[in-house]
Amino acid sequence: MLPEIRQRYNAAFSTETYEVFVAQVKEDFPNTLEFRIAETPVFVPKALRDKLVQAGEDIVDVMVQPDFKAKTERAIPSDQYVPNEPSHCALLTLDFAVCKDEQGEFTPQLIEMQGFATLYGFQAYIGEMYKRFFYIPTGFNQYFHGLDREGYIAELKRVFIGNGAAENTILLEIYPEIQKTRIDFAVTKDILDIETVCLTKVRKDGRQLYYEKVGRRIDIHRIYNRVIVDDLLHYPDLVTEFKLTDDVEVEWIAHPNWFFRASKFTLPLLNSPYVPKSYFLHELTEYPQDLENYVLKPLFSFAGSGVKLHISQEDLDGIPDKENYLLQRKVNYEPVVESPTGGVKVEIRLMYVWHPDEARPKLLTNLTRMSRGEMIGVRFNKDFDWVGGNICFFEQG
Repeated sequence: MLPEIRQRYNAAFSTETYEVFVAQVKEDFPNTLEFRIAETPVFVPKALRDKLVQAGEDIVDVMVQPDFKAKTERAIPSDQYVPNEPSHCALLTLDFAVCKDEQGEFTPQLIEMQGFATLYGFQAYIGEMYKRFFYIPTGFNQYFHGLDREGYIAELKRVFIGNGAAENTILLEIYPEIQKTRIDFAVTKDILDIETVCLTKVRKDGRQLYYEKVGRRIDIHRIYNRVIVDDLLHYPDLVTEFKLTDDVEVEWIAHPNWFFRASKFTLPLLNSPYVPKSYFLHELTEYPQDLENYVLKPLFSFAGSGVKLHISQEDLDGIPDKENYLLQRKVNYEPVVESPTGGVKVEIRLMYVWHPDEARPKLLTNLTRMSRGEMIGVRFNKDFDWVGGNICFFEQG
């Protein structure tokens, strides 16, 4: 996207340095790296940066409306409703494909959104690692609002720990030692001193939760929730003292109900040049004539599960529970990063926190994924290089 910078980066790149870079990550956090880190970060020109920021503001404008919760009430399955929901979500992520518009200019197009966690710890770490091992031009920053690493971590401490002690916040997951994103758990422990606790290890005393460490009871005041509902369904016989739907005295970061509210369910409510047109399938009286330009997504799934890229009218007619599906106009990812072996597609995730005393969420940083496959994700990029997880550095000014 910035040819001179890309050419300089690629000219200076060596496979040997990349291998040392990955080896250092594995040495810093042993036995935790389960996904591929790309050979390069992405350098984003300020014009595209400004469009991304505006796209986020367009979406937030809808979320702060007083009727947003009423409009998204159906998003929460009745058997998964969690009590004590706050007025907004503590964490918000927005995923944008980098495309080209009719004028040939780079433009973001929303793919998905989540009122849920992402790799808030790891992104701070990996940005510093790219700067340590590779050429990063001056005048570029992975953060927003003039933040540096220290300012970013201060924002994380404010949302995750607040005025309490770090030990009273836990990162909650199911069998965290086998999760593909567990390197983020390790980085989070390193920078915030938040303990990762398996759901099976959470104890309950009335409405109070606690965990045990070295024989000591530690009360849980805040839960940094990393439990994906889809994952819970894979363990129907899981035995726990605490269920997410229990009425307990904790503050959720982020509350599980927002996993559903700020999700694919929100897309038909949005109106922005940076959001492809989306429809609840059951509300359509007729299908678009150009179905080849649409993708079918189940409302209640995660990580691309159940998405159909190629659909027909017969496929749609055969769906018995149309209220659980979304029809979204396809976007065409532009191969905007030039690698030594060709163009690579890019998806940029904007990462926000939403402090309880603030009217709008605050954009902090980003997570980026590069792909050569038909979709973004590990399963579509096997045996490719210059793909995987990374980060953007945005042109300032």
